[in-house]
Amino acid sequence: MLVAIALAVLFSIGCALIRAYLGPTLFDRLLAVNVVGSLTVLLIALLGFIVGRPEFIDIAIVYALLNYIGVVAVLQFFESGRFGASQRRSEEEKP
Repeated sequence: MLVAIALAVLFSIGCALIRAYLGPTLFDRLLAVNVVGSLTVLLIALLGFIVGRPEFIDIAIVYALLNYIGVVAVLQFFESGRFGASQRRSEEEKP
């Protein structure tokens, strides 16, 4: 049964990758990539349970944090045009 669940998760990842490729807008693509990251976390945890290695949960948690930070960084980039730009610095640069 666990193998069937893993195959269903892999199928869902494939569908999300297709949506990321075909997405009409940038935000559709970003959401699809975020779904792929979340499903990958689920797959890592599931594979850890299948093979009896509880250390995989730690790897899945770290991957989830990296996925979240990556999405926030990309959204920050598209909002301000650069990474790490603060409102204060942007206001100072305007004449």
